[in-house]
Amino acid sequence: MAVTVPIVPRRLEPREITAVAADLGLGREDFELYGKHKAKLGLDLLGSLAGRPDGKLVAVTAMTPTKSGEGKTTTAVALSDGLARIGERPLACLREPSVGPVLGTKGGGTGGGRAQVVPMEDINLHFTGDLHAIAAANNLLASAVDAHLVHGNELRIDPATITWRRCLDIEDRLLRRISIGVGEGRPFPRETGFDITAASEVMALLASARDLHDLRRRLGAITVAETVGGEPVTAEQLEVAGTMAVLLRDAAKPNLVQTLEGNPAIVHCGPFANIAHGNNSLAADLLGLKLADFVVTEAGFGSDLGFEKLMHIVCRAGEIFPAAVVLVATTKAMKRAGGDEGGGMQALERGAANLAAHLKIVEAFGLKAVVAVNRFPRDTADELHAVNMLALEYGAFAAELCDGFERGGEGATELAEVVADAARRDTAPTFMYDLDAPVEEKIATVARRVYGAAGINMSPLAAAQLSKLSAEVRRLPVCMAKTHLSLSHDPEQAGVPRGFVLPVRELRPYTGAGWIVAVCAETQTMPGLPAHSAAERIDLDSDGQITGLS
Repeated sequence: MAVTVPIVPRRLEPREITAVAADLGLGREDFELYGKHKAKLGLDLLGSLAGRPDGKLVAVTAMTPTKSGEGKTTTAVALSDGLARIGERPLACLREPSVGPVLGTKGGGTGGGRAQVVPMEDINLHFTGDLHAIAAANNLLASAVDAHLVHGNELRIDPATITWRRCLDIEDRLLRRISIGVGEGRPFPRETGFDITAASEVMALLASARDLHDLRRRLGAITVAETVGGEPVTAEQLEVAGTMAVLLRDAAKPNLVQTLEGNPAIVHCGPFANIAHGNNSLAADLLGLKLADFVVTEAGFGSDLGFEKLMHIVCRAGEIFPAAVVLVATTKAMKRAGGDEGGGMQALERGAANLAAHLKIVEAFGLKAVVAVNRFPRDTADELHAVNMLALEYGAFAAELCDGFERGGEGATELAEVVADAARRDTAPTFMYDLDAPVEEKIATVARRVYGAAGINMSPLAAAQLSKLSAEVRRLPVCMAKTHLSLSHDPEQAGVPRGFVLPVRELRPYTGAGWIVAVCAETQTMPGLPAHSAAERIDLDSDGQITGLS
């Protein structure tokens, strides 16, 4: 089959970002330029725009993905462009790519083909330096903890209780567990490790902060260890929270860019959905809702991860709710769920149970999903039609083909029409658990109602950690860390696993971000490079242009 080669983004000349900002009604005093095609939006805009009515939030999620992804970002960008083509005023709000996965297995995170945000190379590699600022703030706090131990330990920190780890925006499995302070005196050496920057609590709280004052408060509230008497030790007590806020001052400002079709996009913060809450910043969403009629935001991985956390964490904190939900499905994901990724119609039909399970997850929050069938080059017309019909059979609000990769916004106009219709209908969003419920009950509720588990099993470590949580911390929502490749905790369990018990390995109270991370099974917060990574394909050509980055 002949495959159409999509346009090459860097050969197009994007609009000046000042023109994109002007389309949003922003004056030159409202943003800071980072070159011709990027800008930082001031957080004080939220105050000055407070009197404007909010637009409608559209959340894009997916069924259980394959390892290569199902094109959620591509669909979100195409949908935003499609909304513009039918006369609406859209804005895409997306997560910021992490260099680690860009150089690892995943590749770039700006969409694909004709449905991308640009400048693609910049966004994927360093961008405006936000992730570097996050790593610097995180590692300053780690250094301050160890320096405090060296210089007398006035706070009487118990070294065995230190939970704060260093971070790095590169995938490196050998840094998961390390010894530091070799050759130093007591209490060194001690065991610790690195997380990838996207898994840092600093990333999480930056994505949750409404303004610089909120950011500063959250940084001070980070818990890093306990005293020998069992009391929590915070970043505020270590007297570095103020400097951390200074390091993050510019990173707190959302980044304005554009799609290939010149429509506005905000790219800000990049927590992973399998080990964090998987959504762009709350500040970006709140600002976008004041600037546009439709804000298209992406919730990472499947509805069991990013979308569940969008509802229970982001929407709860921001008091915003999706007016419409788009669930991305592909023939490949359906076939994998049916037990044979390279199979035919029978595998696809078996895999429809996974699609049905994700539709029920969305419905459990009081919402109906529009299924976007993201077309890949080798899909047949019969297969695409079958996915459409199965989606409708299992209760989707509607199902439409998305051909954004090949055709950009033009390939998503029918999807945009349906989504706009869905967004204008009344909804009654709800949560699955109350914040006053016991922590175990919150975890068990997500395990049963979202994943389909029979129950949960708290490890002795998790149980001990739970017993130490204060009453205030116990009222926080939970953020589940588990594989994205299955509804269960086991990445090999495709389809709709049943009867399994979800193992909860440990609990991490993110007192700055405002939730409790429940780490399940073997989930790692520092990925490792694959045998052959994307980094092996990236280079500079004779003209100094980047090649191999996708």
